[in-house]
Amino acid sequence: MFWKFDLHTTSHIDQLLDREDVTLRELMEEDDVLQECKAQNRRLLLFLSQDHCMQELVSLITTEPSAELEERSRFKFPNIACELLTSDVSIINDKLGADESLLEMLYRFLEQDPPLNPLLASFFSKTIGNLIARKTEQVITFLKKKEGFIGLVLKHIDASAMMDLLLRLISCVEPAPLRQEVLHWLNEERLVQRLTELIHTGKDEERQSNASQTLCDIIRLSRDQANQMQESVEADPLLAVLESQDSVAGLLKNMFDGERKMQLSSHLKDFQQLLLDPPKKSAILTTVGVLEQPLGNARLHVARLVASLLQTNAPSMCQELCSLATMDLLLDLFFKYTWNNFLHFQVELCVAAILNHPSTEERPGPGLQNHDEKPAESDPEAPSGEGLFQKCRLVQRILDAWEENDKIQSDGGTRRGNMGHLTKIANMVVQNLEKGPVQAQIADLIKELPEDCRGRWESFVDETLREDEPRNTVELVSTHNMHSSSEDDDMESPFPNDLSLQQAFSDYQIQQMTANFVDQFGFKRRGSSAEHDENSKALLCQLIPVCVCVCVCVCVCRQANAAAFEACCKERIRQFDDAEEEEDIWEEKEINYATQAKSRTR
Repeated sequence: MFWKFDLHTTSHIDQLLDREDVTLRELMEEDDVLQECKAQNRRLLLFLSQDHCMQELVSLITTEPSAELEERSRFKFPNIACELLTSDVSIINDKLGADESLLEMLYRFLEQDPPLNPLLASFFSKTIGNLIARKTEQVITFLKKKEGFIGLVLKHIDASAMMDLLLRLISCVEPAPLRQEVLHWLNEERLVQRLTELIHTGKDEERQSNASQTLCDIIRLSRDQANQMQESVEADPLLAVLESQDSVAGLLKNMFDGERKMQLSSHLKDFQQLLLDPPKKSAILTTVGVLEQPLGNARLHVARLVASLLQTNAPSMCQELCSLATMDLLLDLFFKYTWNNFLHFQVELCVAAILNHPSTEERPGPGLQNHDEKPAESDPEAPSGEGLFQKCRLVQRILDAWEENDKIQSDGGTRRGNMGHLTKIANMVVQNLEKGPVQAQIADLIKELPEDCRGRWESFVDETLREDEPRNTVELVSTHNMHSSSEDDDMESPFPNDLSLQQAFSDYQIQQMTANFVDQFGFKRRGSSAEHDENSKALLCQLIPVCVCVCVCVCVCRQANAAAFEACCKERIRQFDDAEEEEDIWEEKEINYATQAKSRTR
């Protein structure tokens, strides 16, 4: 019956290919040309792989269409050409990767004067990127012969497609020996140094932004690759350069456009100034009303930097932050921007870091009777709990904010968005008062509060915090276990252990990186900070993220101690070990469905 009615149909593309005078444009007009190409229509592929067709396809993605064409159809054929060239069909990949004349046509696109057409740049980058992944050796050999290749790519870095192309070279080359060869080539071309030079006040904003993002992505990709590879693999040369003193010094110099100094602490006043006088931002409409003066990305990343520095407990850094009263300023922002949970989490980390370390002039505990016996030594310049409770008035702020929120809610208003993080901070104080490295000092500081304030705090702890203890109780402050968002995250996740393991390793890495940064280079105070005009602050708004990423995270020790990670792994494995003999899955036994259901719940 099937053959009787002849339901087998012939593609219209096949009908076109029956004509001797069919053109590439006619085939590209067909809606199913890409589908037929990916379906390995042999007649179509043989036609497309002809020299004149391949040249026309490459020309379409590298030549600006006529301005006389209707706007909506100007890039129709270039788009289809790009999809055909990157359809991941072997015959097209082989033709494009092996024909040097076609590669030359592609390369000439980079030799144009900037700016490149962003759409054509994306077509070019996608095509070259596909070749890097599929015809790696041929394309890498071709590009390495071009002495000015990296310079041309950086010349057009204002186009985000060029940033993508660089990252393809770093992440998509296989096997590992060839990838290492490419990394050494990029390092010889001084890629990191040239990207750093682009992060400067005198450069175009798009170039600055893309260059800084590329550096951040190089760090991320290099670390991902290092974690996946075996220890015997050679170190990443680009990452090694990024970790160097010169690179970090160059970034700081370009950010603040001052003299070339390595010390990060000498620039803390500049970061502090950003908290006080950030780049101007227009009012924005939010779900809770109009925000006349948004917090902004710059101040958020400064808060992130401060949190990371405090976690290292590096003496000179903490002393400088204390003298600048940075924590007091961050708490001001915490209570001003009640709906910015990203900021609240960073301030929470700052408080945790301070409470986690013995503070200045730690006093002996009540159990120390022998006066000849000295208490454990504490760093004379460690972050000051005394400053947190006295200068920053942490307890009073917690109580005032809680009472204000209760009044708002009693009047029918909405609970403030920072109350979850405020609850955690309050519990940190209580937990450390009961058992913590600064237990004795916090007890003394609480006793020194004004009598009315002390009474309010005791009532608050005994009544309000105990009211819903399962929800409010947190473990003794540990930055490994802290996580962001609201107080309503006590709901059990289906995969909590995998996520907590990942977070623990991430936090451990950050602390190790920052500590090594401090240990390697040291810090000294500098004089007064330079004044910044609005243009400089606008630039800093773009560059704060890369400074935080590079200055805080890149200087990891070459042979970092992985004890914390191994402990997490052992803990993760232990959860599947019931301290019983391993069950023999082949043993005949009675099946108990209730027990199995319980096991699945675990």
